[in-house]
Amino acid sequence: MSASGAAGTTAFVGLGANLGDPAVQLADALTSLADAGVLVAYSGVYRSAPVGGPDQPPFLNLVAELEVPDGPYELLARCQALESAARRIRRERWGPRTLDVDVLLFGDLVIDDPVLTIPHPRMRERRFVLDPLAELAPDLMPASELRAVADQDCVRIADPAELRSLAKSSPEA
Repeated sequence: MSASGAAGTTAFVGLGANLGDPAVQLADALTSLADAGVLVAYSGVYRSAPVGGPDQPPFLNLVAELEVPDGPYELLARCQALESAARRIRRERWGPRTLDVDVLLFGDLVIDDPVLTIPHPRMRERRFVLDPLAELAPDLMPASELRAVADQDCVRIADPAELRSLAKSSPEA
């Protein structure tokens, strides 16, 4: 699905949720990005098994393409504000969450510091990131990387326009 975006750097963020009503949290985050004028497009919705952490429900995931007028640290702050708006509480690494928003790519920029790592350090190990990213930007995803994660539990369950219709249904939908 496409929306008009502001001029700036092309960035990709991964969004996921498995608490509350994940479809609503994802849709609300996309609405906020669209209202801010940075949303360009977003992938279909994927259901995936949790990676690491405690026993928890499956996630709904998608990737959004953005055109951001500011820098990567400002984008990180925007992502954290979306998580706060969804009342995310950080209790344990890889635990369940109302919303997780990760900066995956920011143009061709490479950053490795304690606050931000770009490209995201584990994105190439996670099918729930690679499949929706390949949907938006197939030129960024070599087939070999997609094959390397093909055994992970991740299924496309809805087109972008159907996100709101998933509201009030469980991630198992």
